[in-house]
Amino acid sequence: MLRVYTLSMEIHVKKGNIFLSLLRFLNKACVIRNPETDLDCDGLAKDPWRLCTIKQVEEQKGLIRVIPIWSTGIVIAATLNQHAIPVLQANTMDRHLIGSLRIPAGSYGVFGLLTLFLWVAIYDRKLVPLLAKLTSRPRGLSNEQRMGIGILISCIATATAGVVENKRRATALRQGLADHPRAVVDMSANWLLPQHCLVGLAEALSTIRQIDFFYSQFPKSMKSIAMALLALGAAVGDLVASLIIGIVSDVTKRGGRVSWLSNNLNKGHYDYYYWLLSLLNMANFFYYLLCSRAFGN
Repeated sequence: MLRVYTLSMEIHVKKGNIFLSLLRFLNKACVIRNPETDLDCDGLAKDPWRLCTIKQVEEQKGLIRVIPIWSTGIVIAATLNQHAIPVLQANTMDRHLIGSLRIPAGSYGVFGLLTLFLWVAIYDRKLVPLLAKLTSRPRGLSNEQRMGIGILISCIATATAGVVENKRRATALRQGLADHPRAVVDMSANWLLPQHCLVGLAEALSTIRQIDFFYSQFPKSMKSIAMALLALGAAVGDLVASLIIGIVSDVTKRGGRVSWLSNNLNKGHYDYYYWLLSLLNMANFFYYLLCSRAFGN
């Protein structure tokens, strides 16, 4: 154990650790107030709850610093993981792709995954070399920039979904299907493809880049925390999504009105719900800009 003296204080630090100046108020946890009572004969802390090493403090600092940016992923997970609604929409639309080939309603989400895989391949093979020349960075855009673009695309994805649902609902009402929620409207389910592709692109740019961002910020001893944070964000996002659905349903059905999220898609207003999610994503984008700027400083 090394003893580092700074401003007349003795700091508990193991050899090889780096002492950083970020969130310096946490450094008090390393201050040795009384060497005789705080340290044992080997120079180690007698009570780890009262005296920490710089490594422990720096790990805590790293975790605290990424929490604001991590929190932006909660809104993305809450707004993009609306998998049930597109399935309900597809069930009321013409799902013929080519000739007699009919796509199952629950399979349209595959197009989002395909977009994600294609984007990762194209970005690494084609766009990275081009962007590296333009930005003078080995990987082109930084993780923070790509996450911001991903959040912006999530706004476009939910707004697009609202436009498509508005068109589907108007078609159903024009055909006199307001009281027939299971009837197929005269509209191709292929109109759902753009929103699925945009969702896949948003996840490729935001969710996956969050993993890279966490790995770049944490020391080796905390690499497992990166995946744990991502899973935690997705779980909290699902809870927030349920909360949003409950609030929207309760508020919009007051006064005897039909809920936006009615079981009858033709009488509900899922288009309004999608546009509400788009506004949440836009607010999340500006929140991300603030967090990213604060993180950079």
